[in-house]
Amino acid sequence: MAYDVKMIDKERTEELLGSCSSLNYYRVKADINGICIELFCENKDYVDMWTDNFYHMSDTVRSHARIYCINDPSVDLHAEYDLSTFTMFLFNFDYYGWIKSVALGIAGNILEQAHGIYSVHGAAIDVDGAGVTLIAPSKTGKTTQSWGLLRVDNAHLISDDWYFVQFGCGRPRITGSEKNCYIDADIGDVWEEYKPLVVGVKFDNKGRGIGNVRWVRGEGSVIPKTAMHTVILLKRDNSDTEVVRELDVEDALAYLESHDFCNPHQLIRDERSVSLRRDFFREYLTQCKVFMVNTICPAKETQERIRQIVSGT
Repeated sequence: MAYDVKMIDKERTEELLGSCSSLNYYRVKADINGICIELFCENKDYVDMWTDNFYHMSDTVRSHARIYCINDPSVDLHAEYDLSTFTMFLFNFDYYGWIKSVALGIAGNILEQAHGIYSVHGAAIDVDGAGVTLIAPSKTGKTTQSWGLLRVDNAHLISDDWYFVQFGCGRPRITGSEKNCYIDADIGDVWEEYKPLVVGVKFDNKGRGIGNVRWVRGEGSVIPKTAMHTVILLKRDNSDTEVVRELDVEDALAYLESHDFCNPHQLIRDERSVSLRRDFFREYLTQCKVFMVNTICPAKETQERIRQIVSGT
């Protein structure tokens, strides 16, 4: 994680809220899987991206959590989090992607602790009625391969970055987190049909912006839910010549734990939270087929291997 998160008490929260009271903030709410997150921010570009990115929550709904963006040149980049009120203060955050991830992390805290609904930092796609997820550490090809898989006939996007999982009768039920995707400007470099996706998108200082996949794939290409069948973990290890192999639950869980559950945006990492996530992933993996794909081949060859897994061939 590029920023430190410091836990604070209500006294510090009241102090910071007092210092924010005189600022002319834009205020906007998001509905993240039923959790209302309210953003207070002076940067209109971030507010516009937030509005494009997330589903809207009615202004009449009181927020479950709040995020305040504070510009203070006297302090370093960091975050302060009051878990008792789910209030987050972001100091000198100049990148929308971090703000987005903090919002998802807070929603994940609330759902995990109180509702038994868990977060996965990964892409999820419904292929002909069956859920497929790609979970991976950074720089292993998750974005490229998930967008490649979305090109399959009868494929529908649930989420390209973060989704929520709930157990019950049958397979794990998953729900997407965002209305539109936070895409890279070069998204069409590998899969050319996505080049029109960047037209009209305003990109930030990291070369990323909010794009609507429906512009390319059609109005029904994004759906809210599916049942998960196949978990595909990615790695990039040139010392390993095996490209695809099926994993048992414990090997898959060990890989996820060794990479911080492939989620650098976990805001709480105490013993209880880590134990909850470990138990969740063990149950999740038990209920799915699990594969490891080593992304050492060219992207299109790796995509073919992933499609073979999904089709059962």
